[in-house]
Amino acid sequence: MNINRWVTRKDSNWQTLNRLLLQAEKKGLKSLSADEIKQMASLYRSVTADFAKAKTNKLGKNLTQKLQSLTSRGYSQIYQGNRRQEWQGVKEFYTWGFPQVFRETAIYTAIATAIFFIPALIGWWYGWHDPAFLDLTVPQSLIHKVRDQGELWMGSILGNQPVASTGIMTNNLGVSFKAIAGGATAGIFTIIIMAYNGLHIGTIGALVTKYGLGYPFWAFVAPHGSLELPAIFLAGGAGLLIGKAMVFPGKYSRIDALKINGRKAAQLTFGIIPLMIIAGVIEGFFSPSLAVPSAFKYIVGAIIFGLLCLYLGKKKPSEVEIT
Repeated sequence: MNINRWVTRKDSNWQTLNRLLLQAEKKGLKSLSADEIKQMASLYRSVTADFAKAKTNKLGKNLTQKLQSLTSRGYSQIYQGNRRQEWQGVKEFYTWGFPQVFRETAIYTAIATAIFFIPALIGWWYGWHDPAFLDLTVPQSLIHKVRDQGELWMGSILGNQPVASTGIMTNNLGVSFKAIAGGATAGIFTIIIMAYNGLHIGTIGALVTKYGLGYPFWAFVAPHGSLELPAIFLAGGAGLLIGKAMVFPGKYSRIDALKINGRKAAQLTFGIIPLMIIAGVIEGFFSPSLAVPSAFKYIVGAIIFGLLCLYLGKKKPSEVEIT
């Protein structure tokens, strides 16, 4: 192997890569054109092979160190740059993308909300007027605690907040994922989950209100429920999106409709996860706190819900029409 000839032949590539890396290091990858980024990636792969060859053939310490430096800098720019772009994409999604997909699919979320609240009202009505209905739908231990002892059951969270918060998050995410996955049954399982949870909270609401514990109960629910319930409605909407594509694909083939609606359902899922995590933290640490007045919990719940509405209503500047 003629080392000098090999170095002469490769040197222009190394210089070009060094120039591109210097520009990226000083001004960022955005300062490079698409063609320059492709060229840098290609030259990086080439210099990686050159570095391996120089090291294997012991072509001199200076040359090896030079190629090692180019390889290290190239890796940093190409792969860490990709990571930065990925994080930028995540930031972009949660800043603008999630609110946009919410607005695009709002009708499905509204339907899921209705499926939840109609059974909730039925559960409330029968729970209030028919003790036998309460016995069928609410655990006896809970009825005994509320009716006979005049107490709520959330005190068990106190003193065990980290574990309770984790369990709450896991449970809530599980309900959401089931509602979304239920779309694969043509939306039938999604409807069942939404209706069941609505019936459950309506019946519980009737129980606690009937025995004079409605005010502290809803004070407990308000802070975390302002995020948790909308997240469940969004999950139901995502499941209905998938179900709709299966049953009523419209002008698209069923496969294409599933791809389109499935993508939107996935975006809703990514948006739901942080809401559920935050709600779980609030439910584990803030909602059951005896040191916080109930009135303040209602205020916090209203503020959180208002902020959520403002967030979901956000429009990217390019979406706003200039008049």
